[in-house]
Amino acid sequence: MGKMLTRQEAWELLTKYTKTPSLQKHALAVEAVMKHFAKLNNEDVEKWGVVGLLHDLDYEQFPEEHCHKVVEIMQEEGIDDFYIHAVCSHGYGICSDVKPEYIMEKVLFTTDELTGLINALCLMRPSKSVLDLEVKSVKKKFKDKSFASGVNRQIVKDGCEMLGMSLDEVIKETIEGMKTEAEAIGLKGNL
Repeated sequence: MGKMLTRQEAWELLTKYTKTPSLQKHALAVEAVMKHFAKLNNEDVEKWGVVGLLHDLDYEQFPEEHCHKVVEIMQEEGIDDFYIHAVCSHGYGICSDVKPEYIMEKVLFTTDELTGLINALCLMRPSKSVLDLEVKSVKKKFKDKSFASGVNRQIVKDGCEMLGMSLDEVIKETIEGMKTEAEAIGLKGNL
């Protein structure tokens, strides 16, 4: 069994490989969402948070090897396979053939892209905030393929199916998760 990580160790590892503020904020947003979903499912909040924090560990330095290089990095650090499998599974069908098996992995798979869409939407709102964001606004932009066109809607839909949750529920809980760290992720806005 490899090393289980504290939040602090995970943050140090993230910042060693990820220097871009927007990518750090994305990691923090996904961490916040993962912790929120962990609470909803009575799961280990710190473990889920660490997975969210590290899910794009290799992305900035190795975008062409995303979800592959991370295996090497984590193995060198002696990190437990639990994290390696989880992090690789969020790229399932895109850059990885590791299937999300556990509920934690399915949540990561589903919400990763969604946090990107919500982030983009918040930045163009008058409040610039996630704190007053409603599900229906997200749903409207979700349907508009030209908005945040890099966000893969199909992954979100497939993830909802895996989780047995409706898109509305997933959007609602993703917003709630992001609200918990609104300031850290730059989405407190002027509220």
